[in-house]
Amino acid sequence: MNAISATNAQYEYERDGYLIGLAERLRAHGLPADRVEATVTDLAAHLEESGAKDAEAEFGPAEEFAAQLVPATGERAPRAAGEAPGDAVETWRWTADIYLDEELLNRFGDEGWEVERVDAIGRFVSHRDVAQPQRWEYRRELVTRGREGLDERLAPDGWEACGTWVIYAWFKRPRAASLGPAARVESPPPVPERSGFFSRKFYALLAVLALAAVVAGVSVAVDDGDASSGAGFVVGLFAGAGAVAAVVWALQMWRGRRP
Repeated sequence: MNAISATNAQYEYERDGYLIGLAERLRAHGLPADRVEATVTDLAAHLEESGAKDAEAEFGPAEEFAAQLVPATGERAPRAAGEAPGDAVETWRWTADIYLDEELLNRFGDEGWEVERVDAIGRFVSHRDVAQPQRWEYRRELVTRGREGLDERLAPDGWEACGTWVIYAWFKRPRAASLGPAARVESPPPVPERSGFFSRKFYALLAVLALAAVVAGVSVAVDDGDASSGAGFVVGLFAGAGAVAAVVWALQMWRGRRP
């Protein structure tokens, strides 16, 4: 076996080994067998399409990623070791588009939700102290050129990084510093039923992209003098976009279901 074949074999082993381990953990979390199979199949396809060579680097540790993939809205978990027994936190994972995220982060922050991080599939992983929920506030920063110095610049005002996704970084700070005792949430509302929030602007953007695809197809047809070439271009473009949209919609519906 030559070096390239050996490298590919090692990659296949690591990828498949990761997915096998992930499937076992998903089953251990109580996910039905058909959902486990569909999830692992989708993830394997993602690895193939993206060319990612390290599944763990792409998705994170299998145990942690499995916990993220299993619906967990409203789940209550024990506090960390060393804290008072019986105390608990509520956990909630949710997502929103860039037109709504800051507004919703601050709204839910006022309800006591603290974002721990943004997971591998772009969800805000949040928790709320059941006994003593506190208010939080958030801000988003663009990090297209990296985040050198950003943390240090915001730290004096109490901002702490709580997640990144593609070109954005989010920061949080407790409101106790400015509100004092009023920062405590006396009667927190229940865990939201939804886990996906998308604005009209977001759907309008999708419509604009669809229109642009049609215009591009017509332009191809006019330039070639053959209507079938433009039609084929549009059909192919929409077929590919439709497949991606269907997967995204299915994932959003799945993640949005209550356990």
